[in-house]
Amino acid sequence: MTTMPNSSFHCLLFCSLLLFIFPSIAQTLTFRPKALVLPVSKDPSSLQYLAKLNQRTPLVPVKLTLDLGGQFLWVDCDQGYVSSTYNPARCRSAQCSLAKASSCGECFSAPKPGCNNNTCGLFPDNTVTRTATSGELAQDVVSIQSTDGSNPSRVVSVPKFLFTCGATFLLEGLTSGVKGMAGLGRTRISLPSQFSAAFSFYRKFAICLSSSTRANGVVFFGKGPYVLLPNMDVSESLIYTPLILNPVSTASVYSQGDSSAEYFIGVKSIKIKEKRVPLNSSLLSINREGFGGTKISTVNPFTVLETTIYNAVINAFVKELPNVPRVASVAPFGACFNSKNIGSTRVGPAVPQIDFVLQSQTVYWRIFGANSMVQVSDDVLCLGFVDGGSNPRTSIVIGGHQLEDNLLQFDLATSRLGFSSSLLFRQTTCANFNFTSNA
Repeated sequence: MTTMPNSSFHCLLFCSLLLFIFPSIAQTLTFRPKALVLPVSKDPSSLQYLAKLNQRTPLVPVKLTLDLGGQFLWVDCDQGYVSSTYNPARCRSAQCSLAKASSCGECFSAPKPGCNNNTCGLFPDNTVTRTATSGELAQDVVSIQSTDGSNPSRVVSVPKFLFTCGATFLLEGLTSGVKGMAGLGRTRISLPSQFSAAFSFYRKFAICLSSSTRANGVVFFGKGPYVLLPNMDVSESLIYTPLILNPVSTASVYSQGDSSAEYFIGVKSIKIKEKRVPLNSSLLSINREGFGGTKISTVNPFTVLETTIYNAVINAFVKELPNVPRVASVAPFGACFNSKNIGSTRVGPAVPQIDFVLQSQTVYWRIFGANSMVQVSDDVLCLGFVDGGSNPRTSIVIGGHQLEDNLLQFDLATSRLGFSSSLLFRQTTCANFNFTSNA
């Protein structure tokens, strides 16, 4: 009979005992997610895109409005915020430095989440109503599902996720039941930045918004694959364009020298049915005051154009639909048509395609009927673009309707956007991620 050396036997016994008492140790040491996944729904009344994050101890599902250009996660701490792991960021701490929170505050009532002495603060911003207030910077647990790109996998947690406390009044204008906003913008404490830092994966994320209010779209944190049914990795055939930094913040409250957290791209011209639309091209550049240019937004339900650009686009679009009768406008749209005279295609109503031409004539974001037209009634289709006035902060804001069923990948490390154009061409949609867990 073979005998085991005494030291080996004791090691085996001790290690087995450790794994028996702390089985999570093995899982923690062996599992590091390469990517995370978050379902996104569309509210039919507000047209806002919503996500749920599990936060606090014990964990609570927190319903949030998704804000692509938002600076950070903020939640209402005034009502019902209870957590044993809430931890305010103290003045001049590393957390305050990371968040660029230089203000230091006191609170003159009993300590509670959102109200503590010697803490730094930021300005949570309701970007739907353009309202902001001051709020305490803090940390708490956040949990989210990991993914292999094809299915959700096990739930992982970030024990000290930075966020800002907002006030209850800041929720006005957001979807009923929402408790804050999830910011995905270009800051060190946005969701993509914190998740990539926590799990040491690449600083990329992708959004794929569903056009349906009954089926979820998806946000991926981390690089691909991004697999949609039927087993199609939509990260493999993207068109790329540089992301442009606006040197002047577009937030409601900011300090001098702050750059914008929002995502801008370099639209050089607009074409309709491959014909260039005449417009003042200087509006397409960002000037020294931060005005002009083109940004992408999930809080604007439709694309918003500066007035002269809007009028030029409307006129050119109508000119290319000579045999389709116009009907009375339906707010907020200015160009509406009798849908009985418009055919249908795989990529939506058969209308002239609209191209946002980017860094060269061969690189463009093509918008087909599914993304350009809005069905407002059984027999009325409207061009889903809105007049933004004569002197808006940003000349072109590409809104949610124009993003739906398009995959957009944001590479924060290289400052590059990858976009798919309409996934309907590939016979899939953003509602086709398989949320059945394989964990």
